[in-house]
Amino acid sequence: MDISTQVPLVTGANRGIGRQFVLELLERGVSKVYATARRTETLDFDDARVVPLRLDLLDSDSIEAAAASAGDVTLLVNNAGIATGAPLVTGDLVEARREMDTHFWGTLGVIREFAPVLAAHDGGAIVNILSALSWFSTPTSAAYSAAKAAEWNMTNGVRLELAAQGTVVQGVLLGAADTDIAADYDGPKIDPRQVPRLSLDGLAAGSIEVIVDEWTAMVKASLAGDPAAFYAKVAELLGAH
Repeated sequence: MDISTQVPLVTGANRGIGRQFVLELLERGVSKVYATARRTETLDFDDARVVPLRLDLLDSDSIEAAAASAGDVTLLVNNAGIATGAPLVTGDLVEARREMDTHFWGTLGVIREFAPVLAAHDGGAIVNILSALSWFSTPTSAAYSAAKAAEWNMTNGVRLELAAQGTVVQGVLLGAADTDIAADYDGPKIDPRQVPRLSLDGLAAGSIEVIVDEWTAMVKASLAGDPAAFYAKVAELLGAH
């Protein structure tokens, strides 16, 4: 895939990893990029190639309107998300449901609306920004981890379903990045600019999965082992920060 010839749309583009995706795509020479957010006034890119667009993962009408407005999209980057910190057993179930509605149902809703758009342009590609927490949980991430786990396997499912129309579906997994969503985490964080760089390099090479950092690689490698040993290691690592 030649990234410079794509017409991308990035959800949650007003800050963090989404913003870095837009900047990296501009750096790689795209002629247009749709930058979406729940409130377009929060999008402050100083580049005429950036087209602001409203899109709220919890508002299906906004998703349908975005797909109707952006009929030339060839690369969909599903980045938008939330982190409520809700516990599953004792927490507010409204917040836990909001996590699932955002990461799973909201992202799936965007994919469903844009799949025909991508099909009309030789298939294109979808990038889903996932998390190492798709594969494990912590006491403060239970609802988020469950939602990301669902989104990870949803990514696998839509990849199989969209293969016939030629759409590449890439999952990008990372630990903590230095963004607002991880502001309360005082452990090591990666530079969020790494995420779009590695993802887009992976797309250019045809990679369907991108592991961004050593933490995530360690988590993935542990899945074949004893979970008790893994969680003891995680507790030790997280307790050190």
